[in-house]
Amino acid sequence: MHPTVLLLSIALSSACLAPPPHAQTDAALPLRRIAFGSCFQSDGPPEIWSTIAEYDPELLILLGDNVYADTEDMDVMRAKYAELDAVPAFAGLRASTTLLATWDDHDYGVNDGGADYPMRSQAKEVFLDFLGEPRTSPRREREGIYDARVFGPRGKRVQVILLDTRYFRGPLTKAPETALRFAAALGRLGSYVGNTDPAATVLGEAQWAWLERELEKPAEIRILASSIQIVAEDHHFERWANFPHERKRLFKTLRRTGANGVVAISGDRHMAEISVLDASRAEPDTALDPGYAFIDVTSSSLNRPSTWRNEVNRHRVGSAYFDVNFGTLELDWESGQLRLSIRNDSGQEAIRFEVAFDELKPH
Repeated sequence: MHPTVLLLSIALSSACLAPPPHAQTDAALPLRRIAFGSCFQSDGPPEIWSTIAEYDPELLILLGDNVYADTEDMDVMRAKYAELDAVPAFAGLRASTTLLATWDDHDYGVNDGGADYPMRSQAKEVFLDFLGEPRTSPRREREGIYDARVFGPRGKRVQVILLDTRYFRGPLTKAPETALRFAAALGRLGSYVGNTDPAATVLGEAQWAWLERELEKPAEIRILASSIQIVAEDHHFERWANFPHERKRLFKTLRRTGANGVVAISGDRHMAEISVLDASRAEPDTALDPGYAFIDVTSSSLNRPSTWRNEVNRHRVGSAYFDVNFGTLELDWESGQLRLSIRNDSGQEAIRFEVAFDELKPH
């Protein structure tokens, strides 16, 4: 049975680092508080890191545009990461919690970039150096930066799946200017439309095979971290809907593996919202139905707020939030509830959404 989701409130208003002494580890107590976000300009206001530290997460997930280093010069890219590491509040937060990350276009190296970026393998090494990834890590040995971790004991496991939507991604398809002007007037900004070439990919075959294996592993809750939005499809910026075959493949993979407990988190957009794809409320399409309502929580930006205030999203629950923000996931293992929130620069909830664990199981 499809879940009935509950909107509780909307309030608009380069060395390998040793784990911190009280950081969450894979076999430790179950995760209860997770923070995430995207889009931080290292020479911009840093206060959001202090706010996140006050929230006291056990896990922090960076979703991309962690620095802005649009360059083919790896010395420039390293310097940008050094700027971030030199922000005292970020350094303190990094020392107090477990940090996981994927990248987006600006820390990949080029705006809206994909597999044609010539420095992608070098940028990968710079990114992994920043994370302190061990030299023996499988992440060093394969193409791309995708990765996965499972936290917590049996019965209270949280699997974090970090997708790489850049390294293998095929070409974007630009819309005609006349169509874009018409769409912009309707609150559908951006430049891109769907690439209908069935060979065009987001993840690449090696990452797809890896993802299927990960989804078959046991976990109670799974966080699917994608730098770009999975559910939203009305705007014309970067999104999974720009590759309709790949988007359908994602949902088919979720359904085929029987993966339970999947919630997506995404960034990129310099605005925040919660989107829900519920096949029971739309035209029947099993290709976009993982077996339960699919939730995508978008958090952006950590310190570069949006300059626009109007955007259509047919799947949005409640309102969008356009100012500085970060996202949180709170897991109540006793009641079996998951709370998803967007928080403002003071740490107060701007958007809240709750769903029961049992509602995230295939019907």
